[in-house]
Amino acid sequence: MTTLQSSSIRSLTIRSNDVTQSLIRSMTSSLSIKSAISIPKLPNNGKFLKNLNISNVTLFKKNTKTVLPSENISTPQEVSHDEDDIITSLATIKLHVILEAVLDRIEMHQNIGKQRENWNSLLLNSLNMVTLTATTMVGMAVGLSSDEPVLGLKVASTLLFVAGTGILSIMNKIQPSQLVEEQRNAVRLFKKLRTEIETCLSLESPTEEDVEEAMERVLALDKAYPLPLLGAMIDKFPNTFKPAMWWPFKKPLSPENGYGSNTKENLHAKKEGVVNGWSKELEEEMKQIVGVIDRRDIEDFVKLGNKALKLNKTLAVSGPLLMGIAAVGSAFGGHGGAVGGVVAAVAGSLASVVNTIEHGGQVGMVFEMYRNCAGFFNLLEEKVKSNLEEKDLGKRENGELFEMKMALHLGRSLSELRDFAAANNSSSCASEVGSPKGEFASKLF
Repeated sequence: MTTLQSSSIRSLTIRSNDVTQSLIRSMTSSLSIKSAISIPKLPNNGKFLKNLNISNVTLFKKNTKTVLPSENISTPQEVSHDEDDIITSLATIKLHVILEAVLDRIEMHQNIGKQRENWNSLLLNSLNMVTLTATTMVGMAVGLSSDEPVLGLKVASTLLFVAGTGILSIMNKIQPSQLVEEQRNAVRLFKKLRTEIETCLSLESPTEEDVEEAMERVLALDKAYPLPLLGAMIDKFPNTFKPAMWWPFKKPLSPENGYGSNTKENLHAKKEGVVNGWSKELEEEMKQIVGVIDRRDIEDFVKLGNKALKLNKTLAVSGPLLMGIAAVGSAFGGHGGAVGGVVAAVAGSLASVVNTIEHGGQVGMVFEMYRNCAGFFNLLEEKVKSNLEEKDLGKRENGELFEMKMALHLGRSLSELRDFAAANNSSSCASEVGSPKGEFASKLF
């Protein structure tokens, strides 16, 4: 019985081993990996390799050179456009640099103007206090009879009068009120230049001509309104009155390029009569306006400027002279009577009055205002003449725009400006005060 069981067990184990081996073989055969790689076929012809130029390519080295395909090479026209863009961008950068310099100058002139305005008020108050104190001391010395207090008052008043004479001489030399007016005008003109530069940057692409013009205008303003006092200060007492000039000087056009030249766009050769906003009527109108500005406005401000200059010179000499007389009278007062003391007191009082009129009334500022007004009309006259002398109408400023600017500068409307020019053109006889021909061109000043 036992033998039968053992033999059956052995047969079962053998069969199980056979089954497992057959299963493993079937599984391995089914799990065998089959893969295939598809490689694209290269073209038989060599066109692809010919289009790829690698003769000038060096790999894994510095300064690698790569030759672009012929299709990406720009044409000469594209290169010229790129150069124009580079020049335009460079001009824009230069104009921004000039704009920064203009903003810096505005800040400097504002600060220096405030400082010199403080000079005017502080020096005026201090000088009047010194003069009145010395005058009071002289009056007290005349009224006292003892010698010791009189001597002290005489010495103190004499020192104050001498110090006041020196301070007043310096004030009259530099004219603080005129210095303040110079800085105000400089700030106003630099702000105007800043606005024009910003407008040019926003409305159009700047050119090198715009950069050169802006640079010249900055330098002209620096020359017209200098910052330092020593060496570069404007002469406060010139021999003759001269209007201010804060714009760059331009040479008049030659007969070949300017007045008298025959161009295709000459008004006299055009039948339609209007080119770039200009017509014969507008040219005649501008000529009449320039004539009135020259005969009346500029002449009037020159007369007023000469009067202010003479008054300022008289006051500038009288103040220190009276102060010096007061110092001498105070020093010799008491010797041979009270005449010296009385002279010192009277001269000191008059010196205080003269000082108040000159610096408190700001006569130097008035003189500078007349200089700038006359210079303003000279600038208008030069603009009109430069446009009329340019016979190539395409190079002129637009006529309608120019007429509107002139009307705004003179404080008139366009209709008033045309009527004023027509009235002056029609009147050929001598003018009378109150008649249209006796009227000034500007209504602002």
